[in-house]
Amino acid sequence: MHIVFAVAHREAMISECWAEDMYAYLAGICNNRKDKALAIGGIADHVHMLVGMHPSDSVAALVKELKGASSHWINQNHCHGAFAWQSGYGAFSYNGSLLPVVKQYIANQREHHRHIPFAEEVERMFRKAGIEYDPQYMMYGLVSPAEGVS
Repeated sequence: MHIVFAVAHREAMISECWAEDMYAYLAGICNNRKDKALAIGGIADHVHMLVGMHPSDSVAALVKELKGASSHWINQNHCHGAFAWQSGYGAFSYNGSLLPVVKQYIANQREHHRHIPFAEEVERMFRKAGIEYDPQYMMYGLVSPAEGVS
């Protein structure tokens, strides 16, 4: 599962000096749940994760724990209560043969976003996956609550 979530209001709050520690923390959450973090990356305002999910786990439960535990960790160690993730997320599944491509895509987020803004990236991902969305919700959540995907 390719999971994408952003900092509240798309603020650039993830510092390069602690981003790798945050990625390791997120991977640890996955491992503790019997999921497997295959790739984690991002830039200052969002995170991409490629996760091999345990069959008994759900995306919603995983993302809830990832966002809750990591925001607590970030606030305790780096942002002193000022950090929050936005309420929505995107989750995309891929055929196993595409995993190397997705891993490379996640590894190249810094270079990728020198050319493509996050909102445009998410819109492309949704179009490619055939997911309808309302652009007015793009700032606060990745899709409209009416779509039933959060």
